[in-house]
Amino acid sequence: MEWNIEFCNAGSTTFKRENLERGFEPDSCFYVQHAGQIAGKKRLDLTVDPPPDLALEVDITHSLLDKLSIFAVVGVPEVWRYDGERVRMLALAGDSYVEREQSLAFPVLRSAHLGELLAASQQMPRTAWLRHVRAWAQASTRSTQA
Repeated sequence: MEWNIEFCNAGSTTFKRENLERGFEPDSCFYVQHAGQIAGKKRLDLTVDPPPDLALEVDITHSLLDKLSIFAVVGVPEVWRYDGERVRMLALAGDSYVEREQSLAFPVLRSAHLGELLAASQQMPRTAWLRHVRAWAQASTRSTQA
């Protein structure tokens, strides 16, 4: 909101594509670059609709590798993965993911920022943390405009 970026939260939608005979359900996902294409849709069809621009995965107890291969086949450009200790930003490169320091969906955001904000979320009451995130986003916008 502070960066004036439109997005659609598709939550933990189950995505299926007939030709894959498999589907995926991220912990949460967002349409950012393609928000306008899916706005108002009740059902998403990956044979005609784009995949989410960003998928979020909290994966503390088991491997995400199988899920990443499905994300890659479908073409999800960015995945943020939290393993209980750190957040990794992964970007699709060919048919697999590589770690990045900067978000594709939100170019102002770096993985170090996510880690700091996540750590703060575990120590602050929710509303105080949301104010903290908004203040950080406003400050980061000012610093990129300077």
